[in-house]
This record gives sequence, C-alpha cells and structure tokens, in this order.
Amino acid sequence: MALKQISSNKCFGGLQKVFEHDSVELKCKMKFAIYLPPKAETGKCPALYWLSGKCYAFEFYKRISGYVQSTVEGASSTEKASALPCGCNIKGEDESWDFGTGAGFYLDATEDPWKTNYRMYSYVTEELPQLINANFPVDPQRMSIFGHSMGGHGALICTLKNPGKYKSVSAFAPICNPVLCPWGKKAFSGYLGADESKWKAYDATHLVKSYPGSQLDILIDQGKDDQFLSDGQLLPDNFIAACTEKKIPVVFRSQEGYDHSYYFIATFITDHIRHHAKYLNA
Repeated sequence: MALKQISSNKCFGGLQKVFEHDSVELKCKMKFAIYLPPKAETGKCPALYWLSGKCYAFEFYKRISGYVQSTVEGASSTEKASALPCGCNIKGEDESWDFGTGAGFYLDATEDPWKTNYRMYSYVTEELPQLINANFPVDPQRMSIFGHSMGGHGALICTLKNPGKYKSVSAFAPICNPVLCPWGKKAFSGYLGADESKWKAYDATHLVKSYPGSQLDILIDQGKDDQFLSDGQLLPDNFIAACTEKKIPVVFRSQEGYDHSYYFIATFITDHIRHHAKYLNA
C-alpha cells in the first residue's frame, strides 16, 4: 500500500512525519502522524498508538506524538489522529458534532449508510498496524495503545477484544459504558442498529466482564471538573466495578480541578508514557 509523505520535521532528535494513504477498510484517504525516535535509525522500536477523541484537530495530536515520545528513549509512536474517515460524502454525517464526522466511536458499523466507510475498529486493529509494520522500523510484538475520551473508549475496547495484542493500555477520561450514556446510545443505534445486544461488543464495561486474556494493568486519568463526567457521559465507576469483580487491576486517578481539555492531557501524559514503557521496554 503506497504512502504519500505530507511533512517531516526534526523533533527531539527524531523525526515527526505525516503520511496519507488510501484506506482499504475505510475506502477513503486517511492521514496519520508518526514520531520516529533517534533509535529508529539503527533498530526496531516498540509502537504506541494514540486514538483521538471526538472533533480534535489533527495538529494537536501531531504535537502530542513528538512531545510524549521524547520522554521514553527508544519508543516509536504511531499516532492515528483522524477520528474517522473524512470526506465520505454520506448524507447526514456533518449534521451533529457527536455523530458522523469526528465521532466514529472506533467500531465497525453494520447499518446503512455507514457500514461501507465507518470501520475504524478494523482500521485501527488491523490495517494501520500492518501498514506501520511494513513501512517503518517497528517491532510488531511490542505494541500498546492509549487515547482520550472517545479514543480512550477505543483503546479499552481494542485491548479487551484482542487479548495479548497490546502490551498495555491507558486512557484519559474514557467513555467507559457507552451503552448507558447519551453519546453511546446515539452512536450505537445509528451505526449498529436497534438491537442493543450488539452494542455490548463495543462497550468496555461489558467486555471486561468476559475478558479471557492474561492480566491487564490499566491506567485511567479523569478530571474531577470534567463536564462530561458530571453529565453522565463517561461512567468510569461502572467500568471500575466490573474490573474489580473480574480482579483486573485498574489505577484510576481522579484529578482535582482538571477538565476534559488538552491541558488535562498535557499535564499527565508523561505518566502514561512511563506506564507503557514498563511493558514495551521489558
């Protein structure tokens, strides 16, 4: 699969690059950013994938990629910055901010007209890693994932649905129980249909209850002043309760005074990188 380089910038001794390609899964053009540390010039590096939340600018995640990887020697970060395929020209995809463009929820849609293009789960777990492994000095056996909000939801479900695929997982203010929150109900009914039993396949709280894999060590940061927490969109307590019942350890840190924004992520992202480094560099 051909990659077209959009930009390349020196960053913390390595290179921050942006590429474009034609996605097989999404049937449209996609962009991704990747930070290659200095070590990538001489050997293979682990890969840490970042999944974006709804409606965040590509430039924001490109900056995060280079910044955070400067804190872990030898870690290569592949950053998937677009939340879903753009420019699909599907009627209604731009009518609301929490459904359609920018809000694909990292699932594979089964309903018309979304099912042809809205296949971000398969893109993130299969197509993108294959593309990265084939074109960059990455060790395919050392891969971890994290994200923010909708992207935190994506990181959790990708890990729980694929035991052993990712060495570690973490999230900032993830949507933990989407089958019960307004965002999730709107998205899942539109993308997956009215049968709510099908929704559970993309809900971290339900997935963890039947998780068959090896022990996970999950890190979650949540701002106490997050409006979406108080609005009942994130529901972390439900996920923590399910993990406790399953005896899966979760480090849940409630951060006083922090909201849902970039500043919250930037404050604690180094902790998350160090969390993943324990497993990627083991």
